[in-house]
Amino acid sequence: MNQNRLKIFAGNANPALAHEICASLGLELGKAMVKQFSDGEIYLQIKENVRGADVFIIQPTCTPVDRNLMELLLMIDALKRASAKRVTAVLPYYGYARQDRKDKPRVPISARLVAGVLETAGANRVLTLDLHAAQIQGFFNIPVDHLFATPVLIEHFKAENVSERTVVSPDAGGVERARAFAKRLSAPLAIIDKRREEANVAEVMNVVGDVRNRHCLLVDDLIDTAGTLVKGAEALLGKGAASVSACATHAVLSGPAVGRIEGSCLQEVVFSNSIPLSKEARKCGRIKSLSIAHLLAEAIRSIHEETSVSGLFV
Repeated sequence: MNQNRLKIFAGNANPALAHEICASLGLELGKAMVKQFSDGEIYLQIKENVRGADVFIIQPTCTPVDRNLMELLLMIDALKRASAKRVTAVLPYYGYARQDRKDKPRVPISARLVAGVLETAGANRVLTLDLHAAQIQGFFNIPVDHLFATPVLIEHFKAENVSERTVVSPDAGGVERARAFAKRLSAPLAIIDKRREEANVAEVMNVVGDVRNRHCLLVDDLIDTAGTLVKGAEALLGKGAASVSACATHAVLSGPAVGRIEGSCLQEVVFSNSIPLSKEARKCGRIKSLSIAHLLAEAIRSIHEETSVSGLFV
């Protein structure tokens, strides 16, 4: 690997993950100054030469979403104007991904808009993790490498060596994700059928599948307010489940989420560190975070060396 041509930069969204990725690659994190004027405008300057370099920017667009997205766009623009040969936007979490279709009159397709803005800013390719809908890749006219945190999460649950486990999808839309998990764990699959009345409010209706005396694992791509998660866990216990745990790639955890998890019947909730945990979440004994730094580092290495990333899906 030509480390002289490979450079990694990061905004303020998840610097700890960026440092882990650099450590895995044996690189120093690129020097950049990102600060804010008194009126809220972001000022950014790249503090080292990037002419002809293959540059990767680590920046999940998590809370505060708009600020982190703007930091990413400004950094892409600065690097392109500094003559970087290629700029790859690495978004461990792709904000606005839930707004991926026009499901009501007169609403934007925000995930498509964000894709267009990233391209306009000058991104040459995108590396992302567990998109809310895989079809979002089609919103881009540049290459998109879409990774999954599944190998990291699977390794954790295999090590627990729990018998009589059933993998559960919290809704019909997540069945494909849960089925892949169940296959890897050699476990049966169940589905929670729910009706969503409005955003962030979910009503559990029924459990499809036999969960009696089983150790249930709820699998999702992200957990936001945790309303769906907690009600799903209650529904499973109501059907005779022995215990309920959960995992998700992205710890969005907004509003009352941490309090709900703390006061729930869930044994543990496991996330990747695509989004940094809040101080409140770090104090919650039921919440655990696993590092995806090595996974992303290997993807960056493969992209830089122009080799296949397929091996990362095993």
